[in-house]
Amino acid sequence: MGEFGISQPVLRREDDKLLRGAGCFIDDLAPDGLAHGHVLRAPHAHARITAIDVTQANAMPGVLLVYTAADLAAAGIGAIQPVALPSPREGNEFQSREQPILAADTVQYVGDSVAFVVAETPAQAQDAAEAIIVEYEPLAAVIGCDKAGADELSFEWEMGDRSTVEEAFAAARHHVSLDLINNRVVLAAIETRGALAEYDPDGCEGRGKYTLTTTTQMPNPMREQLADQILGVAREQVRVLVHEVGGGFGGKNSLFPEYPLCLLAARQLGRAVKWIGQRGDAFVTDFHGRDNIMRAEMAFDDECHFLAIRVASQADMGAYAAGRGVVSPVNGMIMLSNCYRIPLMYAEVWARYTNTVPTDPYRGAGRPEVLFMIERMMDVAADQMKIDRVELRRRNLIPPEDFPYASPTGLNYDACDFATVIDGAMQQADWPGFEARRREAKARGRLRGIGMANYIERCGGGAGLSEAARLEIDDGGGVTVYSGSMANGQAHETAFSQILNHYFDLPFEKIRVIEGDTDIIHTGTGTGGSWSLTLGGGAISLASEQVIEKAKRIAAHLLEAAAADMEFADGQFSVAGTDLTVAWTAVVQASRDPAKLPEGEQPGLDTEARFIPDNFTYPYGCHIAEVEVDPETGAIELVAYNCLHDFGVVVNPLLLAGQVQGGLAQGIGQALMEHTAYGDDGQLLAGSFMDYHLPRAANLPDLNFLAQVTPSPQNPLGIKGCGEAGAAGSPPTVINALVDALRDYEIRHIDMPATPQRVWAAIQAADRKG
Repeated sequence: MGEFGISQPVLRREDDKLLRGAGCFIDDLAPDGLAHGHVLRAPHAHARITAIDVTQANAMPGVLLVYTAADLAAAGIGAIQPVALPSPREGNEFQSREQPILAADTVQYVGDSVAFVVAETPAQAQDAAEAIIVEYEPLAAVIGCDKAGADELSFEWEMGDRSTVEEAFAAARHHVSLDLINNRVVLAAIETRGALAEYDPDGCEGRGKYTLTTTTQMPNPMREQLADQILGVAREQVRVLVHEVGGGFGGKNSLFPEYPLCLLAARQLGRAVKWIGQRGDAFVTDFHGRDNIMRAEMAFDDECHFLAIRVASQADMGAYAAGRGVVSPVNGMIMLSNCYRIPLMYAEVWARYTNTVPTDPYRGAGRPEVLFMIERMMDVAADQMKIDRVELRRRNLIPPEDFPYASPTGLNYDACDFATVIDGAMQQADWPGFEARRREAKARGRLRGIGMANYIERCGGGAGLSEAARLEIDDGGGVTVYSGSMANGQAHETAFSQILNHYFDLPFEKIRVIEGDTDIIHTGTGTGGSWSLTLGGGAISLASEQVIEKAKRIAAHLLEAAAADMEFADGQFSVAGTDLTVAWTAVVQASRDPAKLPEGEQPGLDTEARFIPDNFTYPYGCHIAEVEVDPETGAIELVAYNCLHDFGVVVNPLLLAGQVQGGLAQGIGQALMEHTAYGDDGQLLAGSFMDYHLPRAANLPDLNFLAQVTPSPQNPLGIKGCGEAGAAGSPPTVINALVDALRDYEIRHIDMPATPQRVWAAIQAADRKG
């Protein structure tokens, strides 16, 4: 194994340019003649627009144009349609509330787009937007899906057989229930969204060519949506470009109003138009994540074995059906088994519209929400049934002999060894020594608790998704890969280079990784669902094997040997059992000369491959956390965190640890700090980092991570995917630890975010009850 190949802790290729300020983010771009856009946002959560006057704005210095909904209607531009659609239960239909690019008659949330101004400078555009006179008639606002009624219903969904589950509950020895909230979170990517639009009227043989440079995770799907739904042009007339992206987490997948607005303005003005979202704007325009209210019930027999589970969930869609907003409310339910053998399941979901920022997939897309519910319920059930919480989990694990395991929800898990992972995590965390640490904390006036959560996830794209990779070989033997994936901080350039090094034994300076240009990469799924390495890497693997197999045939011809006897290693082709060799570069050069090729072989080594998986991948693991609570103030300190995961083959341990630790920080933030607080009038009360508490380094202990390696059979590289694991496993782990710390108060549950105020109030209420 070379020092730059698969499994090696290679430093990120990307970091040199980024640390020197040589990266290219969207706000770094300033083409000649650049104009600047600014969007006027609605100040009301729900209001009727009775009048809008842009006269003064149009007359202000530097203003080039002002758009309202009337201008878009005149241009034939409609609303943004969701690209993902649900499968409602029988008798129910999806009521799509499409997001207007600019609101016409009614605004539906604080931050809704009302008008768009383009001017010579950002300040002039903002000044003009503030001069637009809009008259509103405020209407009643619905804040929270539990307040929404029949008129706000987006869709209903169900899974399983209700009657058989009811029968199981009727026969159960133990019946456990819990109401819980999975709190709404703000995207808070380090780079805000942005768009740079250009239009060439002579492009595409005079039909016109739009170019959008933006921060999406999915360039090709965005091009298709812009061309097909918004602009009504052929796809080749739209180019989407993506350079460096400062974080995405799912929230940058979808199409936002500013992108078509910039494109339309660029076409009208004949100039490049740029819009950059400000941080305060991002809080009320970037799609939010999570926001579910669940009631979960579990049924157990006399031996504390699962009989059934049923879940009723309400999901807050926000004001509109975001691009993939219907995914999260139902996506996680298919993982309702988690790692347990649960014979019967029933779940139902009510997705409702409210007068808040729309919600869209956020790191895990529904799976963390369901995992939180299951793993909180396991602790509550253990307490109610007077059984050790670890023993309850062990007793209900899917045993190794049951794999491959067909879950009641229709999934087919490949081999897992949950018990071994639990054992390893407990050893890593020194679970047996915890009671001594609890006593020591009590002597200091602190309450210490320990919590566990098990985790398995459906990742890797699965059936129905695919990814392509194109390899081009230059005269010197260097390789360029064109991938339909799209990095937004995950270091694809490094990971894909390691895969290519594994196959070709090339130094990184002879490997180029190209993403994010729909003119030269015509198909691509993009990045999401932990599938970049499984799908994108799988496609690179297949393409590399094709190149090497063809090169072996050429090498065999040059050496007058049989292709079946050819071996390739360390940049050399050799005939097995002999000292006959030919260098990779010589074979590359020969591949360009028809006279040196075997009969019927086409010149060149360039190739393209598409990887289509038959099944999902199933990474799994166990998380353990310890917290200390000050009972006088409710302050919480996370003092230890350990997790052990099986992510399959590890391409780069440093990148893997970074992914896990970043996800852990996000999940811990959701569990303890991040509160997307709305007032009853729909105003976002946590609209800046002064009010919205992201975790800081001082809030986190060492985040200790160990990897167990069991190759996945679902892709050529044996990779399972890791992007969501930290964000999914940490919320239930931390809350389980917190509730354990408060066990003397008999506090059954605390909803996220478990802020000091909530913890203190729970302690005070328990004291009064006692």
